[in-house]
Amino acid sequence: MHPVRKQRLYLVLFVVLFSSAAIGLVMYALSGNINLFFPPAEVAQGKAPVGQPIRVGGMVVDGSVQRSTDSLVVRFELTDYQATVPVSYEGILPDLFGEGQGAVASGVLDEQGVLRASEVLAKHDENYMPPEVADALEQSGYDHKGNAK
Repeated sequence: MHPVRKQRLYLVLFVVLFSSAAIGLVMYALSGNINLFFPPAEVAQGKAPVGQPIRVGGMVVDGSVQRSTDSLVVRFELTDYQATVPVSYEGILPDLFGEGQGAVASGVLDEQGVLRASEVLAKHDENYMPPEVADALEQSGYDHKGNAK
């Protein structure tokens, strides 16, 4: 093989290997930060991964909010009117969080099916609904206020 061709071959191999390694490292780093959205019906069907970060959105079930008297732990349920998911959150809830309101909880699903939330987001006014929650409610046959279509 001619020395110039051999040098070009080594250069091309180096670029290919370096690019592959860089892409692999980027994909590995991003895989740990992926936070998938699941409606409560899919969580109840077992489609949500246990022990991995996920987001669950829906309407807060009326009468389900239970606040601890000696800590900041709050337990509530999210529903898409097909299924409900129990959520446990320790922290201060957003001001607009309330029963019958739309919310998205980010956290890890445990083996008992309880979402251990690290963050809870509430809609910011009566007209807004997070797109994921609106889509989940629409698929279950309800509008953003919980009325059957």
